[in-house]
Amino acid sequence: MTTSHFSSLRLFPLVRVKVDVRTLRAFSILLLSLASVSAQDGNPFRVEIDLQQQTAFLIRGRGLVLESPISSGRYGHLTQTGSFKLLEKEVNHYSSIYGKIVDANGKTVVTDADVDMKVPRGGKFIPAPMRYFMRFHEADGMHAGYLPGYPASHGCVRMPEQLAIAFFRAVDVGTPVTVFGRTPRTNEYSPYGLPPNRRMQPWFGRPADPRFQPQYDPRYLDPWWR
Repeated sequence: MTTSHFSSLRLFPLVRVKVDVRTLRAFSILLLSLASVSAQDGNPFRVEIDLQQQTAFLIRGRGLVLESPISSGRYGHLTQTGSFKLLEKEVNHYSSIYGKIVDANGKTVVTDADVDMKVPRGGKFIPAPMRYFMRFHEADGMHAGYLPGYPASHGCVRMPEQLAIAFFRAVDVGTPVTVFGRTPRTNEYSPYGLPPNRRMQPWFGRPADPRFQPQYDPRYLDPWWR
């Protein structure tokens, strides 16, 4: 290799090191790639999901932007705890496992069915809609769904649809999601949720940013899925 393939780089006074130009070019491309990744990670929000309080929080810095009641995974299908990053966003998502079974006349015969269950002649399996789906761990994600007032899902985190829309608009793929707390058993709930002495206010304060307050859109009906 001739000397034309090298560039002289000063590291310290009176010390010069020959650096392969191709190596220098590759290193520059690497730095530019890292800068690009850093720029893409500019979403200031994060999501924290408290299974004990059955509440999800949209947070920016140390300030609470929005909170939502949830219904997380019931016993046997508990929502996974841990620190994750948002993997996927999809407005019109359908479960590949769970749904309902209807007969030939369209009447629901199994309300909590999975795809492997036997379907009556002329009937069909209808997958559960999971609108405004935000996947954060394997099959678990946040989405619009029915909230009975206690943990009832197969592992996902259900939200009222208006609040699911607000969360969906704020987060991006890569947004940090932290899930923590012990899932209460159903008998710990009253018809009005957790008893007052079990409720705790989050340390980061109350909602302050009006831009992410949910706006009801009459085009979207309440999901039928229970």
